[in-house]
Amino acid sequence: MDARRTVEAVWRMHSARLVASLTRLVRDVGLAEDLAQEAFLCALDQWPREGVPAEPAAWLATVARRRAVDLIRRERMRDDRYARLAADLRNGPPDGTASDEELLTLVFVACHPVLSRESRAVLTLRMVGGLATEEVARAFLTPTATVAQRISRAKRTLAEAEVPFALPDADDLPKRLAAVLEVVYLIFNEGYAATSGDRWIRRDLAEQGIRLGRVLAGLMPREPEVHGLVALMELQASRFAARTGPDGQPVLLADQDRSRWDRTLVTHGLAALGRARALGKPLGPYTVQAAIAACHARAHTFDDTDWDAVLALYDALVQIAPSPVTALNRAVAVLHVDGPHVALEAVEALRADPRMARYHLLGAVRGDLLLRLGRHAEAAEELERAAELAPTRHERAMLMARAAAATPA
Repeated sequence: MDARRTVEAVWRMHSARLVASLTRLVRDVGLAEDLAQEAFLCALDQWPREGVPAEPAAWLATVARRRAVDLIRRERMRDDRYARLAADLRNGPPDGTASDEELLTLVFVACHPVLSRESRAVLTLRMVGGLATEEVARAFLTPTATVAQRISRAKRTLAEAEVPFALPDADDLPKRLAAVLEVVYLIFNEGYAATSGDRWIRRDLAEQGIRLGRVLAGLMPREPEVHGLVALMELQASRFAARTGPDGQPVLLADQDRSRWDRTLVTHGLAALGRARALGKPLGPYTVQAAIAACHARAHTFDDTDWDAVLALYDALVQIAPSPVTALNRAVAVLHVDGPHVALEAVEALRADPRMARYHLLGAVRGDLLLRLGRHAEAAEELERAAELAPTRHERAMLMARAAAATPA
């Protein structure tokens, strides 16, 4: 591996801890990342000429912390912050990297509620995931300049709001943790079922979500919902190879070749679900969704699925995390337990909800139910409307094909 690739690999593995450590010192997440970036540029300049140091992460930390001292001296900031920095330099860990608590604090700061959901996602990928701005832009199919501005504004918002570099207290932790998990799942889900672009699946983005979830599980091993989210993402990701056909067109769950499911990810996902349940706390929404995914993962064929268990879990999910999308997914389980008539009644109740007005899967499910009931003309119209709302080219093509097949001769 050449020096540049080594620098990039070290950055990806250690940048989050470096930024967290620097943020604790300078109390400014934007400044901390700037200092880390300067150390990274120094490595790009020096390592190819002088060789890779024996402890590359410690080298980056040392350079960054020295620059922090120089900056404070130049700005004549000989106050409590300088004293704290000097003490930390004397008493801090030998390699200068962040502790687990500092890394976890960085995660909570990047996902702070003063930021929008989109800003939390890009800042988390940038500062915790270690992605370059260009990589974040590619992940979300957004111009690099737009993402750079969003990241810059997010840092400025954190600074102006004087968000402390500290973990939330016990009273705020559940709500703040929910916001963190929401960001991680948002990142994963955009990769699992893309809402823009020509690809239905973007594995690179989904894998970033899984990686962030695993980091969080390592930092918060006593929080069942963290393990539940990891289980959900791993079980869903296990189907990637079977979710698209040769031309990239979507393959629905009922039609997937389950021999192509990644059994290693299934095993890991079931183990994470077991860890969540073993903690003995009430199950949260991610853990319940993981339990639903586990029902599918354990079934050798679609017909072998324990639909009674799936429906019971959806009944629990609509109580603890009600939403029209959850209700729609429950209706699919109702179809396989009670039949299409009862399922259609459940779907009809959702049509008046304004949040579902442009949700293409509502029409897709309703069209399928109408088709099962022999109402072919209505089914074709519903599937065509769903196709118009579909976010990706492949989904539109699949729905139009189903509409054509449903059209009476």
